[in-house]
Amino acid sequence: MSEPSPYVLVLYYSRNGQTAELAQQIARGIARVSGMEARLRTVPPVSPDTDAALPAVPDNGAPYATKSDLANCAGLALGSPTRFGNMAAPLKHFLDTTGDLWLSGALAGKPAGAFTSTGSLHGGQETTLLTMMVPLLHHGMVLCGLPYTEKGLSATDAGGTPYGPTHWAGTEEQKALTDTEKKLCQAFGERLARLADKLSN
Repeated sequence: MSEPSPYVLVLYYSRNGQTAELAQQIARGIARVSGMEARLRTVPPVSPDTDAALPAVPDNGAPYATKSDLANCAGLALGSPTRFGNMAAPLKHFLDTTGDLWLSGALAGKPAGAFTSTGSLHGGQETTLLTMMVPLLHHGMVLCGLPYTEKGLSATDAGGTPYGPTHWAGTEEQKALTDTEKKLCQAFGERLARLADKLSN
């Protein structure tokens, strides 16, 4: 039986589809690296109704993540819409269950980065990315961002930061990802996959 291919886990929560589209573009960049696969996974929403229960498999989109997906990844791209300068509760809830992985050091030394989407232009994209990095550091992961050698960072009039890919979705009609945002996502995915390949070897 052959060994499974190493993969970069693209783990995200998306409410209106914008963060999911960022995730798909990042996965395209990961796929450029020979021998490395992208594994897209999402997390279910959380509810204040303690009796609410969701089916084990979502109706559409990526499957729900398991801790095994996270423990066995070669690298991680973590994505969330902005919620007051922080990640959304469903993603935080999932990360809060990973204490056993922290205790075992399962993620230590693996590369990771973050991406986000927000409705308002100055809606806390950079603080969201930075706060998302805190649990990654606690897990001992090696942070990956976007260097300014990516020309799109200096040319974008939409999303994109050195801390990771972003998208400005707008507060009224949802804005589509710009070509620059897509290129930055793909460059980020490729960079993360190359780091994962080097660090796993």
